[in-house]
Amino acid sequence: MKSKIHRVKITQAELHYVGSITVDEDLMDAADIVENEKVQVVNINNGERLETYVITGARGTGEVCLNGPAARLAQVGDVVILITYGLINKEEGRTHVPTIIFPDDNNKLVS
Repeated sequence: MKSKIHRVKITQAELHYVGSITVDEDLMDAADIVENEKVQVVNINNGERLETYVITGARGTGEVCLNGPAARLAQVGDVVILITYGLINKEEGRTHVPTIIFPDDNNKLVS
């Protein structure tokens, strides 16, 4: 695991949009996620898991929007975990510490 945004709420689902997940740029920065990076989305409410890529959302909005066919796998208000992965060698793996953030109930960063 490279990074994780633990327990954010889906704020929007746009079925008729090119597939991806749009994430508030503040959350992306804090979790060390970059635009177009592959992300696994794990839905706490219904157990669905999917993989897609990240699109940068408006900074400070708390936006987490599933786009395209993935919009069928979550409802607005569902709580999800976003996980990214990276390839590292065994030696790096022994000391690697992933970046994990825990936003509040409004998808805002807490200090």
